[in-house]
Amino acid sequence: MQSVTLTLYRFGSTRARLWALLQMATARFALRAVRGIGTVKLCGSGVGEGFTPIPDTAVYAILATWPDHDTARRAMFGTAVFRRYTAMSDERMTVFLTPASARGTWDGQNPFTPQDIALDGPVAALTRATVKLSRARRFWRHEPAISRAIGQDPNVLFKIGIGELPLVRQATFSVWPDTASMANFARADGPHASAIRAVREGGLFREDLYARFRVDAVEGTWGGVTPDLTGAPHTGTNQMKVAAE
Repeated sequence: MQSVTLTLYRFGSTRARLWALLQMATARFALRAVRGIGTVKLCGSGVGEGFTPIPDTAVYAILATWPDHDTARRAMFGTAVFRRYTAMSDERMTVFLTPASARGTWDGQNPFTPQDIALDGPVAALTRATVKLSRARRFWRHEPAISRAIGQDPNVLFKIGIGELPLVRQATFSVWPDTASMANFARADGPHASAIRAVREGGLFREDLYARFRVDAVEGTWGGVTPDLTGAPHTGTNQMKVAAE
């Protein structure tokens, strides 16, 4: 059963941040050599609620696919490239996911293999797009409405904007208590759906991908806590919002 991991790293010192920035260009070679790893994406992050043009120089992410969660854990604890990231960072958190659905492409292919699983607990969503460079200015006129919508929703448990390249290669990762709350956020007459519809009808994306996942485990901390994203009763969003920012 395919495993997908999203690992977030927070870097404190200037030296560590410069190291992390350099890894965006160099670490991919070591990561692709890790036994068992499939697709791997190195991402920076943004300071906003979702898609954002302003980078957060302290936070970086590695998104990867694996044959199963055990293989992912062995690689993260046992290979030099992941150990270097852990040693250089001040904080690390990994979310272990199983894909339930995926449509669209990322660099010309869909990296996720949907499994026949029930989404009867918390559900994660990944929305990723490559914005046409010639249409980037038009896209960023719509972006504030998209980010405000997810930032103001009281149900979202966790959210972060990540991306491979500022302005044109962006993604939003969010976790919701259940499919109903996520569907309500994305309803056709809501502000988020309206903004996304305007973007797609305007032909601003060169490619896009939307995927949903079951949240299986969270390991590590973010903002000093381990967010409970795997099925505990939802008790509010303040802690999660602090953890994601």
